[in-house]
Amino acid sequence: MASYSQLLLSRGVEGFITVDTSVKEAPSIPTVAVAGHHPVAGVTNIVLDHKKAAQLALNLLKGLGHDEIAFLRGQPFSSDSATRWSAICEVAEELGIRIRPELTVQIEGTDSSPSIGYPFGKELLAQRKPFTALFAYNDISAIGSIWAFREAGLRVPEDISVVGFDDIPGAAFANPGLSTVRQPLIRMGQIAAQTVVDQIEGRGEYVPEIPIEPDFVERASTGPAPGNVKEKSGEIHISV
Repeated sequence: MASYSQLLLSRGVEGFITVDTSVKEAPSIPTVAVAGHHPVAGVTNIVLDHKKAAQLALNLLKGLGHDEIAFLRGQPFSSDSATRWSAICEVAEELGIRIRPELTVQIEGTDSSPSIGYPFGKELLAQRKPFTALFAYNDISAIGSIWAFREAGLRVPEDISVVGFDDIPGAAFANPGLSTVRQPLIRMGQIAAQTVVDQIEGRGEYVPEIPIEPDFVERASTGPAPGNVKEKSGEIHISV
């Protein structure tokens, strides 16, 4: 980051917007960080409310009767990974959801396609510990995990519900459509751009943090936990 900063400063840039990059030193020009959560003097962080995101996802799964939930943790180099995981752990404790080490897998690698989730979906299955839902670090790992589950003969969501994070454009077109926490990336980018321009032009005062609320998009990849659907007198009753 430092070498790139010096290069850009030498070319006369007046402000920085960083994405998923940890800024470690106070900048000499206005700087806004998107998906960077280490407080640094002079840097405005566009901060997603990760606790709210965890509440949206885990409340849905709990409401659908899922007690055994698996998790894919984000890569250590991602600036959101530790913050998001901490929020998930906090909300899970509040809701009485167990986080089992054998059902928690660390994603590794830098692949930006769904194939990054495939081997870790297989790793979860190889543990031979029952689970009825997966909350993945992001959408691409969730979609890759679905490939692994279906390859093993499991149905989504009938056997395993899957929740992603981000709501990338491809999430709606996954098979099945992916339920996911929507991170409003376009709005975050717009706020970042407006904030840095206002600071450059002296129209806005420096603020250390701008919080952003997530939404949840429920699609076909989530459903009642197996055993929570009962048929009586021709009607379907869902017990939650």
